[in-house]
Amino acid sequence: EGFNKRQEISSMPGVFRYTINRLSQIVDRAIKKKIPMVALFPKTQNVRKDELGTESLNEKNLVCSAIIEIKKKYKNQIGIMCDVALDPYTSHGHDGLIKSNIILNDETIEVLINQSLLQAEMGCDVLAPSDMMDGRVGAIRAALDDAGHKNVQIMAYAAKYSSSFYGPFREAVGAGTSLGKAGKSTYQMDPANGDEAMHEIALDLAEGADMVIIKPGMPYLDILARAKAEFGVPCVAYQVSGEYSMLCASFENGWLTRERTIQELMICFKRAGADAIMTYFAPEIAKMLRQS
Repeated sequence: EGFNKRQEISSMPGVFRYTINRLSQIVDRAIKKKIPMVALFPKTQNVRKDELGTESLNEKNLVCSAIIEIKKKYKNQIGIMCDVALDPYTSHGHDGLIKSNIILNDETIEVLINQSLLQAEMGCDVLAPSDMMDGRVGAIRAALDDAGHKNVQIMAYAAKYSSSFYGPFREAVGAGTSLGKAGKSTYQMDPANGDEAMHEIALDLAEGADMVIIKPGMPYLDILARAKAEFGVPCVAYQVSGEYSMLCASFENGWLTRERTIQELMICFKRAGADAIMTYFAPEIAKMLRQS
Protein backbone atom coordinates (compact mmCIF):
# COMPACT_ATOMS: atom_id res chain seq x y z
CA GLU A 1 0.00 0.00 0.00
CA GLY A 2 1.01 3.63 -0.38
CA PHE A 3 2.95 5.66 -2.91
CA ASN A 4 6.59 5.85 -3.95
CA LYS A 5 7.84 3.45 -1.28
CA ARG A 6 10.47 0.74 -1.24
CA GLN A 7 10.54 -1.20 2.01
CA GLU A 8 13.42 -3.37 3.13
CA ILE A 9 12.69 -6.94 4.25
CA SER A 10 15.03 -7.57 7.17
CA SER A 11 15.27 -11.34 6.72
CA MET A 12 15.85 -11.14 2.95
CA PRO A 13 18.88 -8.97 2.11
CA GLY A 14 18.51 -7.23 -1.24
CA VAL A 15 14.79 -7.98 -1.56
CA PHE A 16 12.23 -5.22 -1.09
CA ARG A 17 8.51 -4.48 -1.11
CA TYR A 18 7.42 -1.92 -3.70
CA THR A 19 4.38 0.28 -4.00
CA ILE A 20 2.58 -0.11 -7.30
CA ASN A 21 3.93 3.11 -8.79
CA ARG A 22 7.47 1.74 -8.35
CA LEU A 23 6.89 -1.66 -9.93
CA SER A 24 8.61 -0.44 -13.09
CA GLN A 25 11.93 -0.66 -11.22
CA ILE A 26 11.47 -4.43 -11.11
CA VAL A 27 9.73 -4.99 -14.45
CA ASP A 28 12.16 -2.83 -16.46
CA ARG A 29 15.07 -4.79 -15.04
CA ALA A 30 13.38 -8.14 -15.69
CA ILE A 31 12.61 -7.29 -19.33
CA LYS A 32 16.11 -5.95 -19.92
CA LYS A 33 17.58 -9.18 -18.54
CA LYS A 34 15.12 -11.31 -20.58
CA ILE A 35 13.44 -12.79 -17.52
CA PRO A 36 10.14 -14.12 -18.94
CA MET A 37 7.80 -13.61 -16.02
CA VAL A 38 7.27 -11.84 -12.71
CA ALA A 39 5.29 -13.25 -9.78
CA LEU A 40 3.14 -10.96 -7.67
CA PHE A 41 2.71 -11.37 -3.91
CA PRO A 42 0.86 -8.75 -1.84
CA LYS A 43 1.46 -7.45 1.68
CA THR A 44 -2.13 -6.79 2.66
CA GLN A 45 -2.82 -4.35 5.47
CA ASN A 46 -4.14 -6.02 8.61
CA VAL A 47 -7.25 -3.84 8.58
CA ARG A 48 -8.17 -5.41 5.23
CA LYS A 49 -7.89 -8.97 6.52
CA ASP A 50 -10.69 -11.09 7.94
CA GLU A 51 -11.42 -14.76 8.62
CA LEU A 52 -12.90 -15.25 5.14
CA GLY A 53 -10.15 -13.51 3.16
CA THR A 54 -12.69 -11.28 1.41
CA GLU A 55 -10.01 -8.85 0.26
CA SER A 56 -8.89 -11.54 -2.22
CA LEU A 57 -12.07 -10.82 -4.20
CA ASN A 58 -11.69 -7.04 -4.20
CA GLU A 59 -11.03 -5.92 -7.78
CA LYS A 60 -9.04 -2.99 -6.38
CA ASN A 61 -6.76 -5.06 -4.16
CA LEU A 62 -2.99 -4.85 -4.52
CA VAL A 63 -2.61 -7.79 -6.90
CA CYS A 64 -5.37 -6.64 -9.25
CA SER A 65 -4.04 -3.09 -9.25
CA ALA A 66 -0.52 -4.35 -9.96
CA ILE A 67 -1.68 -6.53 -12.88
CA ILE A 68 -3.51 -3.60 -14.43
CA GLU A 69 -0.50 -1.31 -14.00
CA ILE A 70 1.95 -3.77 -15.57
CA LYS A 71 -0.34 -4.67 -18.48
CA LYS A 72 -1.10 -1.04 -19.19
CA LYS A 73 2.56 -0.07 -19.34
CA TYR A 74 4.14 -3.19 -20.82
CA LYS A 75 1.32 -4.95 -22.73
CA ASN A 76 2.64 -8.47 -23.32
CA GLN A 77 6.35 -7.78 -23.00
CA ILE A 78 6.49 -9.90 -19.85
CA GLY A 79 4.30 -12.57 -18.29
CA ILE A 80 2.49 -12.12 -14.99
CA MET A 81 2.02 -14.96 -12.54
CA CYS A 82 -0.36 -14.64 -9.61
CA ASP A 83 -0.64 -16.66 -6.45
CA VAL A 84 -4.04 -18.24 -5.83
CA ALA A 85 -4.48 -18.69 -2.08
CA LEU A 86 -6.08 -16.92 0.84
CA ASP A 87 -3.20 -16.64 3.30
CA PRO A 88 -2.25 -13.04 2.36
CA TYR A 89 -5.85 -12.03 3.07
CA THR A 90 -6.96 -14.06 6.11
CA SER A 91 -6.59 -12.82 9.66
CA HIS A 92 -5.56 -16.31 10.80
CA GLY A 93 -2.95 -16.71 8.05
CA HIS A 94 -4.14 -20.01 6.66
CA ASP A 95 -4.62 -20.75 2.96
CA GLY A 96 -8.22 -21.81 3.48
CA LEU A 97 -11.39 -21.08 5.38
CA ILE A 98 -11.56 -22.47 8.91
CA LYS A 99 -14.32 -23.85 11.12
CA SER A 100 -13.63 -25.33 14.55
CA ASN A 101 -9.91 -25.26 13.77
CA ILE A 102 -10.42 -27.42 10.65
CA ILE A 103 -9.64 -26.29 7.09
CA LEU A 104 -12.78 -26.35 4.93
CA ASN A 105 -11.57 -27.77 1.63
CA ASP A 106 -14.63 -27.46 -0.62
CA GLU A 107 -15.78 -24.12 0.75
CA THR A 108 -12.28 -22.74 0.20
CA ILE A 109 -12.29 -23.90 -3.42
CA GLU A 110 -15.37 -21.78 -4.14
CA VAL A 111 -13.45 -18.68 -3.03
CA LEU A 112 -10.35 -19.72 -4.99
CA ILE A 113 -12.43 -20.07 -8.15
CA ASN A 114 -13.65 -16.49 -7.82
CA GLN A 115 -10.14 -15.25 -6.98
CA SER A 116 -8.80 -16.97 -10.10
CA LEU A 117 -11.51 -15.55 -12.33
CA LEU A 118 -10.86 -12.06 -11.00
CA GLN A 119 -7.12 -12.26 -11.59
CA ALA A 120 -7.65 -13.68 -15.07
CA GLU A 121 -10.05 -10.84 -15.92
CA MET A 122 -7.45 -8.32 -14.76
CA GLY A 123 -4.92 -9.81 -17.21
CA CYS A 124 -2.95 -12.46 -15.32
CA ASP A 125 -1.20 -14.91 -17.67
CA VAL A 126 -0.40 -17.76 -15.27
CA LEU A 127 -2.38 -18.68 -12.17
CA ALA A 128 -0.49 -20.55 -9.47
CA PRO A 129 -2.76 -22.20 -6.89
CA SER A 130 -0.56 -22.58 -3.80
CA ASP A 131 -3.28 -23.44 -1.27
CA MET A 132 -3.01 -27.26 -1.54
CA MET A 133 -6.76 -27.85 -1.35
CA ASP A 134 -7.85 -31.10 -2.99
CA GLY A 135 -9.57 -30.69 -6.35
CA ARG A 136 -8.96 -26.98 -6.80
CA VAL A 137 -7.04 -27.24 -10.09
CA GLY A 138 -9.90 -28.96 -11.90
CA ALA A 139 -12.47 -26.54 -10.49
CA ILE A 140 -10.39 -23.49 -11.46
CA ARG A 141 -9.68 -24.86 -14.96
CA ALA A 142 -13.37 -25.50 -15.61
CA ALA A 143 -14.33 -22.04 -14.39
CA LEU A 144 -11.65 -20.35 -16.49
CA ASP A 145 -12.71 -22.21 -19.62
CA ASP A 146 -16.38 -21.42 -19.05
CA ALA A 147 -15.51 -17.72 -18.67
CA GLY A 148 -13.49 -17.62 -21.89
CA HIS A 149 -10.04 -17.66 -20.27
CA LYS A 150 -8.80 -20.76 -22.06
CA ASN A 151 -5.34 -19.27 -22.63
CA VAL A 152 -4.70 -18.53 -18.96
CA GLN A 153 -2.32 -21.25 -17.78
CA ILE A 154 -2.26 -23.03 -14.43
CA MET A 155 1.09 -23.59 -12.73
CA ALA A 156 0.04 -25.80 -9.82
CA TYR A 157 1.87 -25.97 -6.54
CA ALA A 158 1.50 -29.74 -6.78
CA ALA A 159 4.32 -30.74 -4.44
CA LYS A 160 4.33 -28.11 -1.72
CA TYR A 161 5.86 -29.35 1.49
CA SER A 162 5.14 -28.21 5.04
CA SER A 163 8.59 -26.70 5.28
CA SER A 164 10.57 -24.65 7.76
CA PHE A 165 12.08 -22.70 4.84
CA TYR A 166 9.10 -20.34 4.37
CA GLY A 167 9.75 -18.05 7.33
CA PRO A 168 11.32 -15.03 5.58
CA PHE A 169 8.55 -14.99 2.95
CA ARG A 170 5.90 -14.93 5.65
CA GLU A 171 7.60 -11.92 7.15
CA ALA A 172 7.77 -10.30 3.72
CA VAL A 173 4.04 -10.56 3.05
CA GLY A 174 2.94 -10.43 6.69
CA ALA A 175 1.05 -13.72 6.48
CA GLY A 176 1.09 -16.93 8.46
CA THR A 177 3.41 -15.70 11.21
CA SER A 178 1.04 -16.83 13.99
CA LEU A 179 -0.03 -20.27 12.79
CA GLY A 180 1.02 -22.15 15.90
CA LYS A 181 3.07 -25.33 16.21
CA ALA A 182 1.12 -27.37 13.64
CA GLY A 183 1.41 -24.64 11.01
CA LYS A 184 -0.02 -25.76 7.68
CA SER A 185 0.89 -29.41 8.11
CA THR A 186 -2.71 -30.64 7.75
CA TYR A 187 -2.82 -29.62 4.08
CA GLN A 188 0.78 -29.14 2.99
CA MET A 189 2.85 -32.28 2.51
CA ASP A 190 4.91 -34.28 4.99
CA PRO A 191 8.64 -33.77 4.25
CA ALA A 192 9.22 -37.48 4.92
CA ASN A 193 6.78 -38.60 2.23
CA GLY A 194 8.00 -38.65 -1.37
CA ASP A 195 5.32 -40.92 -2.80
CA GLU A 196 2.55 -38.49 -1.83
CA ALA A 197 4.13 -35.87 -4.09
CA MET A 198 3.80 -38.16 -7.11
CA HIS A 199 0.17 -38.80 -6.21
CA GLU A 200 -0.57 -35.07 -5.86
CA ILE A 201 1.20 -34.21 -9.12
CA ALA A 202 -0.75 -36.89 -10.98
CA LEU A 203 -4.03 -35.51 -9.63
CA ASP A 204 -3.22 -31.92 -10.59
CA LEU A 205 -2.18 -32.94 -14.09
CA ALA A 206 -5.34 -34.97 -14.54
CA GLU A 207 -7.34 -31.92 -13.49
CA GLY A 208 -5.70 -29.71 -16.12
CA ALA A 209 -2.51 -28.22 -14.70
CA ASP A 210 -0.11 -27.02 -17.42
CA MET A 211 2.97 -27.00 -15.18
CA VAL A 212 3.81 -28.19 -11.67
CA ILE A 213 5.88 -26.57 -8.94
CA ILE A 214 8.12 -28.44 -6.51
CA LYS A 215 8.59 -26.35 -3.38
CA PRO A 216 11.02 -25.81 -1.66
CA GLY A 217 13.81 -26.36 -4.14
CA MET A 218 17.17 -27.53 -2.81
CA PRO A 219 15.89 -29.91 -0.10
CA TYR A 220 13.56 -31.59 -2.61
CA LEU A 221 15.73 -32.17 -5.68
CA ASP A 222 14.85 -35.86 -5.46
CA ILE A 223 11.15 -35.02 -5.79
CA LEU A 224 11.90 -32.77 -8.76
CA ALA A 225 13.88 -35.53 -10.48
CA ARG A 226 11.15 -38.10 -9.83
CA ALA A 227 8.44 -35.79 -11.12
CA LYS A 228 10.31 -35.07 -14.35
CA ALA A 229 11.12 -38.74 -14.90
CA GLU A 230 7.64 -40.05 -14.11
CA PHE A 231 5.51 -37.42 -15.84
CA GLY A 232 7.70 -35.64 -18.40
CA VAL A 233 5.74 -32.40 -17.95
CA PRO A 234 7.09 -28.87 -17.40
CA CYS A 235 8.47 -28.85 -13.85
CA VAL A 236 9.30 -25.69 -11.93
CA ALA A 237 11.73 -25.56 -9.01
CA TYR A 238 10.92 -22.87 -6.44
CA GLN A 239 14.00 -21.78 -4.51
CA VAL A 240 12.13 -20.31 -1.56
CA SER A 241 12.86 -17.44 0.82
CA GLY A 242 14.57 -19.54 3.49
CA GLU A 243 16.97 -20.95 0.93
CA TYR A 244 17.73 -17.45 -0.32
CA SER A 245 18.25 -16.01 3.17
CA MET A 246 20.40 -18.92 4.30
CA LEU A 247 22.67 -18.45 1.30
CA CYS A 248 22.85 -14.68 1.75
CA ALA A 249 23.95 -15.14 5.37
CA SER A 250 26.74 -17.43 4.19
CA PHE A 251 27.80 -14.97 1.50
CA GLU A 252 27.83 -12.04 3.92
CA ASN A 253 30.00 -13.97 6.37
CA GLY A 254 32.40 -15.13 3.71
CA TRP A 255 31.55 -18.80 4.22
CA LEU A 256 30.56 -19.37 0.59
CA THR A 257 31.59 -17.74 -2.69
CA ARG A 258 28.50 -15.96 -4.01
CA GLU A 259 28.65 -16.26 -7.79
CA ARG A 260 30.06 -19.77 -7.92
CA THR A 261 27.56 -21.06 -5.36
CA ILE A 262 24.56 -19.54 -7.13
CA GLN A 263 25.69 -20.97 -10.47
CA GLU A 264 26.19 -24.43 -8.95
CA LEU A 265 22.73 -24.43 -7.42
CA MET A 266 21.09 -23.45 -10.71
CA ILE A 267 22.95 -26.30 -12.42
CA CYS A 268 21.63 -28.65 -9.72
CA PHE A 269 18.04 -27.61 -10.44
CA LYS A 270 18.54 -28.05 -14.17
CA ARG A 271 20.28 -31.41 -13.72
CA ALA A 272 17.37 -32.62 -11.60
CA GLY A 273 14.95 -31.75 -14.39
CA ALA A 274 13.73 -28.20 -13.84
CA ASP A 275 12.32 -26.52 -16.95
CA ALA A 276 12.02 -23.24 -15.04
CA ILE A 277 13.33 -21.88 -11.76
CA MET A 278 11.65 -19.40 -9.46
CA THR A 279 14.32 -17.64 -7.41
CA TYR A 280 15.04 -14.32 -5.75
CA PHE A 281 18.46 -14.47 -7.40
CA ALA A 282 16.88 -14.21 -10.88
CA PRO A 283 18.23 -10.75 -11.89
CA GLU A 284 21.69 -11.72 -10.66
CA ILE A 285 21.62 -15.04 -12.52
CA ALA A 286 20.44 -13.37 -15.72
CA LYS A 287 23.37 -10.98 -15.50
CA MET A 288 25.80 -13.89 -15.03
CA LEU A 289 24.39 -15.72 -18.03
CA ARG A 290 24.70 -12.66 -20.26
CA GLN A 291 28.28 -12.08 -19.18
CA SER A 292 29.24 -15.68 -19.89
